[in-house]
Amino acid sequence: MHFHDCFVQGCDGSILIDGAGTEKTAPPNLLLRGYEVIDDAKRQLEQACPGVVSCADILALAARDSVVLSNGPGWPVPTGRRDGRVSLASDTANLPGFRDSVDLQKQKFAAKGLNTQDLVALVGGHTIGTVACQFAQYRMYNFNSSVTVDPSISPSFLSQFQSLCPANGDASKRVALDTGSENRFDNSFFGNLQSGRGILESDQMLWTDPSTRTLVQRFLGIRGLLGLTFSVEFARSMVKMSSIGVKTGTDGEIRKVCSAIN
Repeated sequence: MHFHDCFVQGCDGSILIDGAGTEKTAPPNLLLRGYEVIDDAKRQLEQACPGVVSCADILALAARDSVVLSNGPGWPVPTGRRDGRVSLASDTANLPGFRDSVDLQKQKFAAKGLNTQDLVALVGGHTIGTVACQFAQYRMYNFNSSVTVDPSISPSFLSQFQSLCPANGDASKRVALDTGSENRFDNSFFGNLQSGRGILESDQMLWTDPSTRTLVQRFLGIRGLLGLTFSVEFARSMVKMSSIGVKTGTDGEIRKVCSAIN
């Protein structure tokens, strides 16, 4: 959710606002979950210190803490963000899409000051979490006009993938983005990409595209390549991402409730 917030209007909590035509109602955000966690934290903070802690800061801190609780790294989260007053579904075109090519993903990240290593590291955050089948079913049953099945799916994984997301099954069913290790922060997500077991097409492309494959290999510690420690680089990239478009000073506000502008 923090990622979806920062890529639209900056890290200002605009993803949290309810109402017609807000970011929350846009297709890329319709199946995001966990708003109640942020709302509950805000209620408790307003009781203890009203008007002090922004929803944007709560979201940034919750993102860090959820990774730590999943055995992942921590990172410094400077506070002082203010909440935005604008939330438009039309602005979500900035978000990377599940069918975006690597080149398009790079363009969208670069527009936010993030490089290719940041892209691969941050997508590696899919080591924890789930996604709805509707974003992956087409890969197995209606990939394109030439082939039914996405050729980047490993044949040895296809039957398992199909059992997770049947052709006529519930499109809203959630499946792990990192099969076999969905509740633990580690680099197994990249191993799944190497093995053709990525769930999202945009994720699997990080292995099939030569320009990002080397980074996947380095996060896996492939012998002969200059190694990168995934947890360290993920934390560094999160620090960069959580600083995108931050509002401070008199810009924005401190919302009383996260789901509504004051």
